Amino acid sequence: INMNYGLREALRLIAEEGLEAMWTRHKASAELLWDGLAELGLSCHVTPEHRLHSLTTVRVPDGVDPKAVTSRLLNEYNIEIANGLGQLAGKVWRVGLMGFNSRKENVTLLLAALKEIL
Repeated sequence: INMNYGLREALRLIAEEGLEAMWTRHKASAELLWDGLAELGLSCHVTPEHRLHSLTTVRVPDGVDPKAVTSRLLNEYNIEIANGLGQLAGKVWRVGLMGFNSRKENVTLLLAALKEIL
């Protein structure tokens, strides 16, 4: 039942914003993130032509404890990003910009927090 309510709300938000506008917002948020990461000296794990607008994998810089960074982001900034899994464990962070979270202010906050932490 909860999933049905969640789906209904997601569809309502899409209908309210418009599908094309939502796609444009996701693209703009992702590009803002990618540019900001590059300015911080961070690199994406995936080449530009294969990147998703909704999920970005970021290479963890040498000498940085990925779990310490994700912990500080959560505890100090209330931002949750995920660490890599499987072969990428300890090598990347996974940043989701999906749905309502794909907003300029969220990307700006994450980039500012990463700049402060790193």
